[in-house]
Amino acid sequence: MIQRYLASDLLSVKDISLIQFKNYGQASFHFTERIVGICGNNGMGKTNLLDAIYYLCFTKSYFTRSDQQSVQKGAAGFRIEGHFEKEGQLTDIVCILRETGKKEFLAGGEVYDKFSHHIGRFPCVIIAPDDVQIITGGSEERRRYLDALLSQLDPEYLQNLIEYNKVLQQRNSFLKSLSDRRLSDKSLLEVYDSQLSRPGDWLFKRRHQFLQQLLPLVGRFYTQIAGAEEPVALAYQSQLLFSPLHDLLRQGLEKDLYLQRTGSGIHKDDIDITYADQPFKSIASQGQRKSLLFALKLAEYETLKKDKGYPPILLLDDVFEKLDAQRMHNLLDQVCLRDQGQIFITDTHPDRIRHEMDQLGIPCQLITLFS
Repeated sequence: MIQRYLASDLLSVKDISLIQFKNYGQASFHFTERIVGICGNNGMGKTNLLDAIYYLCFTKSYFTRSDQQSVQKGAAGFRIEGHFEKEGQLTDIVCILRETGKKEFLAGGEVYDKFSHHIGRFPCVIIAPDDVQIITGGSEERRRYLDALLSQLDPEYLQNLIEYNKVLQQRNSFLKSLSDRRLSDKSLLEVYDSQLSRPGDWLFKRRHQFLQQLLPLVGRFYTQIAGAEEPVALAYQSQLLFSPLHDLLRQGLEKDLYLQRTGSGIHKDDIDITYADQPFKSIASQGQRKSLLFALKLAEYETLKKDKGYPPILLLDDVFEKLDAQRMHNLLDQVCLRDQGQIFITDTHPDRIRHEMDQLGIPCQLITLFS
C-alpha cells in the first residue's frame, strides 16, 4: 500500500544559495518539485550541490573531513544558506566558514553553541558512488554508517559517542606517553578506563538493540532490489557481546601498553556480512554489492521516516551508473512512488531522469549545470 503524507508533514528544501563553496563562486537554486534532477557534465558541480544540502543537515561535508577543503580555490571561506520547510514551518539554515577558520552554524537565526544539537532536526540520507566502501571496506566504514543513522535518531547516542571518542583519544595519548611500556601511574589509567566504560557500555547496548531491528529490514530490502531470495546474512560483531568493557580493558592491558593504543571497545565493532556462510565482499558480484548498499541505505531511510513521522531528504548521487535497469527501477519505485519525500538525483543525462520519472508518472524539476 502506498503511504501518503500531507504537505504539512513533509520535509523539503525550498532553495539554497552558495558563496565560495567548492566550484561555486556565487549561485542560487530554487526547488519547485518533490523530485529534483541535477544534470550536467562531470565537473560541473552536481555532487557539490548535493553536498551543500548535506552540510545544512549535518553541519559538515559528506565527502571531505576538513571544512577548508570545501572552500573555493583562491577564497578564504564559504557561506551556505537554505530554507527548509518542516511540518508547515519555514526555517533558514546557514553555515559560514570565516576567513579565520571559525565555523558558525545557525537555524532560524539562532547560533548553535554545539553543532551536535542540530543533528537529526532535518534528517537526510545520501547515496554516493564511494559508499560501496560500506560493503567492501574496513569496519570503520560500517560504524560510520551506523553512527550517522543512530545520531539522527537519538541525541543521547551522539553525546555518548562524542564522549567515548574524546576519552579514547586521551587514553591512547597516555599509552603513547609511557615510553618504557611500564605502567608508572596505574591510577590515571583506571580513571580513563572508568570514563571510557560508561559511554562504551551504553553505546554497545543501544547498537545491539537497534541492529536487531535494522538488520532484518536490510535483508528484506536486499531481496526486493535483487528481485530474488539470496543467502545473505548480517550480524552484529562486538567484543562487548562477551564481557563488559571495563573487564576487556583490564584483560587487554599488557597488549595495549605494548601497542600503545586501546585494543578493546566499541570502536572495534563491525557488521559481519556473509553470503552462504562466506564473506560477502569476497564472493559477491558487483550487482550484489550494489544491491546490498542500496538495501542498507533504504533501511536507513525507512527507519528515519518511521521515527520522525515524515520521510528524510534523499540525495542520490550518480546512481544510474551503479545499477542495472531493473534494479534501478525497483529502487526508484520504492523511494519516488511509494514514499513522498523530497529527492535530489544527479546524472549526466537529463533524458534518463526524465524517462524514469515519466514511467513512474511523477513530475520532476530538471536543473542543468553549465560551465
